[in-house]
Amino acid sequence: MTTWPTGVAGPAWGADYNPEQWPESVWADDVELMRRAGVNLVSVAIFSWARLEVEEGRYEFGWLDRVLDRLHQAGVRVDLATATASPPPWLTTAHADEVLPVTAEGVRLSHGSRQAYCPSSTVYREKAVALARALAERYRDHPALAAWHVNNEYGCHVARCYCDRCAAAFRAWLRARHGTLDALNEAWGTAFWSQRYTAWEQVLPPRATPSFGNPGQLLDFDRFSSDALLELFKAERDVLREVTPDVPVTTNFMVTWTFGALDYWKWAAEVDFVSNDHYTRAEDDERHVELAFSADLTRGLAGGAPWLLMEHSTSAVNWQARNVAKLPGELRRNSYQHLARGADGTLFFQWRQSRAGAERYHSAMVPHAGPDTGVFREVARVGDEYGRLAELLGSTVEARVAIVYDWESRWALGQPAHPTSDFDYQANALALYRSLWHAGVTVDFVRPGADLAGYPLVVLPALHLVDDASPYEEHVAGGGHLLVTHLSGTTDTRGHVHLGGYPGPFRRLLGVRTEEFHPLRAGQVVTLDDGSTAAVWTEHLHVEGAEVVASYVDGPLPGVPAVTRREHGSGVARYLACGLTGDGLDRLVRAALADAGVPPGVPGVEVVRRRGALSGTPVSWLIAVNHGGSDAELPATGVELLTGARASGRQVVPAGGVVVVREEV
Repeated sequence: MTTWPTGVAGPAWGADYNPEQWPESVWADDVELMRRAGVNLVSVAIFSWARLEVEEGRYEFGWLDRVLDRLHQAGVRVDLATATASPPPWLTTAHADEVLPVTAEGVRLSHGSRQAYCPSSTVYREKAVALARALAERYRDHPALAAWHVNNEYGCHVARCYCDRCAAAFRAWLRARHGTLDALNEAWGTAFWSQRYTAWEQVLPPRATPSFGNPGQLLDFDRFSSDALLELFKAERDVLREVTPDVPVTTNFMVTWTFGALDYWKWAAEVDFVSNDHYTRAEDDERHVELAFSADLTRGLAGGAPWLLMEHSTSAVNWQARNVAKLPGELRRNSYQHLARGADGTLFFQWRQSRAGAERYHSAMVPHAGPDTGVFREVARVGDEYGRLAELLGSTVEARVAIVYDWESRWALGQPAHPTSDFDYQANALALYRSLWHAGVTVDFVRPGADLAGYPLVVLPALHLVDDASPYEEHVAGGGHLLVTHLSGTTDTRGHVHLGGYPGPFRRLLGVRTEEFHPLRAGQVVTLDDGSTAAVWTEHLHVEGAEVVASYVDGPLPGVPAVTRREHGSGVARYLACGLTGDGLDRLVRAALADAGVPPGVPGVEVVRRRGALSGTPVSWLIAVNHGGSDAELPATGVELLTGARASGRQVVPAGGVVVVREEV
């Protein structure tokens, strides 16, 4: 099985290409501009269902034939979409009850935007699979075909559907997971509030109710909904593999600050290569740090293998409250950040900025103002540079710190009726990552239960759903270092609270016991005796063998431990029992790195190392991105690939610039 788009020379560079939005007279200009921009891969037909199947069972492929032929003649490879991301109005009108999704409040959504389908709709699935088969049979031998792109951004707008079809599918999923009603009742704790079920027909999705829903039901419905969309993907993927077994299949994930509805650890196992869409938060002054977080997490999903950035933006997007344009050089830095962190290609949404439609103000490689623009010149510059970087393909990223990331814990902690609504799983994980990023340390993300060997330091940001902490005990006993944050180990994987004190199964390893949570009031900040401050969270912690690193000076718990450290076997386990902020979190992370023997990186510049081989000889490449306003220097010896200049011990990284050095030992 091929696991990468075929025939792409060098890092992939291109965009979603939507020629159906333009008269055919524009297509020749598109191809010429692609040549100027160094484009070698485009995604085609993502939202073309209405143009491809103009009425039920009647396909019109002529226009797409001409597009693919033209791209092939220009040497541009095609990631061909199955076009099933948005069913056409003829389908949703004829089969409204069978296709359209329903909200928790019982409102049936209509067509008129995109993604107007229910994950459990057999009508939608049959039509989508039929279209995928028709495309595969027509284009299986087309010389431009490099990969298949199934659907688009599953769950982006309809991650959960609550209709009767989904209710029946949910019950079937629950039977497979729990087996019996008695087991379901136990897992959901239905003795509370007289919720015990005596027949499967009584079990429903978590629709709108008078008060808080059942936490076990909510968690299982999140699991089911992720699986239901995955089954849709697999249905299309399987027909593509049947017809075109040598063409790799992917779908674009959304590992980003805006989305957390799917368990991508499960999804990653079902694609031939991982691809991702990422957009920065325009008003975040450190948006490049969240970009690095998402890129590292995407690489984790890929298991360290090459992955593809399917979408990012050349400049402003259209869907944030204030769509701030990127600064000169930012799209270049963003592209190289992804490349540094394991991507073997970076594409944009989209090629040509739309004149009409909901995304007409979303930036593109060719802006409304045309190619005589700063955006297009920067696009062409990076395309030219990527042509010199083919030797990086297939290389892997070096990292010595792991973060355990868990979508199910994220779902559980996002439920209502928790000790505070101010805690945010993603923000907590990003805060820890930010401290590691500022320390110049590259991070791998791993799933719960992953092999931790080779990581001197492992971080657990609110690993909430834990049945057994023994793998982490073994890691520390064997010499590893562990940093565990509050709200880890609070419940088992059913959502049942571990009794005897928090953090449940981590108590023995950490040498602590919390008797009660003390979340802080809105805007409240407390001080620790080392000068640090904390917000959002504190807890009444007792040490039972741990060393106290810092305690509260004020707030609800003066004198109570807030940060602890315990030696266990040959390693060290730390517990962060509060919402440590700013410099205090940075100091804690740096202390954990020092204990674990992980040296800090170069201050003020983002540096990542990829490793691979050339002609059988091991090689490393140092990729450095300077987000600051002043030139920076870093130790380096080798050849800077973008300029061809030699680095002899030192390499200057210009302000706002990028360097790629093939290192010499």
